[in-house]
Amino acid sequence: MSTLMRTLRNLRKIGFKEYGHQMQNIGDTKAGTFIGADKYGNKYYENLAEELPLRTRWVDYKDQEFEPSQIEPGWHAWMSYMVDKSPAVDPILQRQVREWEPKEHRPTLTWSRSGYKPYSTVKSKTSPWVPVAKARQ
Repeated sequence: MSTLMRTLRNLRKIGFKEYGHQMQNIGDTKAGTFIGADKYGNKYYENLAEELPLRTRWVDYKDQEFEPSQIEPGWHAWMSYMVDKSPAVDPILQRQVREWEPKEHRPTLTWSRSGYKPYSTVKSKTSPWVPVAKARQ
């Protein structure tokens, strides 16, 4: 939750269009330095001077239906403060695809409409126990 003065200061810095976009997507206003973008179109920002500790880095997702698995591993390490330099600067964090890795990133589909739902066509080998009791007299 931001204060009124912080919200007005950020509104002046980012403008009405970006203010509406941020309120729609993240529910807060943030103004900061553009650090870089990944190959999926997500944009990464940082503001060390005016934000609270551990809230200085944020991502602007390309898609409206976002999920943290849409962040590349190098950017995830930078976002969670595991490293100080971003993948835009550090070549070690830039993603090089090894031959055993999948070529395209596949986001986690759990709890989405495309998530895996098991269905079996095989008759169950076990059956639940049904107690048989005599009627009381």
